[in-house]
Amino acid sequence: MSDENPSVPADTAPPTETTTARFFVGQLVQHKKFDYRGVVFDADATFRGTDEWYEEVAKSRPPRDQPWYHVLVHRGDRTTYVAERHLAADDRGPIEHPLIGQFFDRFRDGRYGLKGGVQ
Repeated sequence: MSDENPSVPADTAPPTETTTARFFVGQLVQHKKFDYRGVVFDADATFRGTDEWYEEVAKSRPPRDQPWYHVLVHRGDRTTYVAERHLAADDRGPIEHPLIGQFFDRFRDGRYGLKGGVQ
């Protein structure tokens, strides 16, 4: 497994500090190295996985003190936890994922709207 394409860590904690994130919940993204597309469904101001997960999975050692994103991966049922430096904005249209409806209720103007939220 690598930091560019990992599963979400089992024990993540809510952010305790603020960091400016480049991407927002509902935004389409593309992984720079592995070229998969997805949508951000959650973001952490800094890395919130365990030390063990980071040592085993984050092989390129992306910064822990910068934003990390939870991403629903297009055309599959996977989610990933990805460092900001590995992502780029994507504008190719909606993604297909079985959990889309749990987080989002619409796709308009190139972004997903949070279910029950204003965005």
